[in-house]
Amino acid sequence: MHLHVHTEYSLLDGLSKTKRLIEYVKELGMTSLAITDHGAMYGAIEFYKNCQKEEVKPIVGMEAYITNVDREVR
Repeated sequence: MHLHVHTEYSLLDGLSKTKRLIEYVKELGMTSLAITDHGAMYGAIEFYKNCQKEEVKPIVGMEAYITNVDREVR
């Protein structure tokens, strides 16, 4: 199982379609898959539902960024 996978919903970084990822995981004999898109969870529901259909355990995450700098520029 991979825990650092970006899908088409990770702009400028991911290209993989969730359905194809799930098909490939099954081809490899894996039983679970995680997605960790950049700063958004737009594909989470689609991913989860497609995993359920294919009997693959979905692990939903997000690659987030934190800072101790005030977000307002003064």
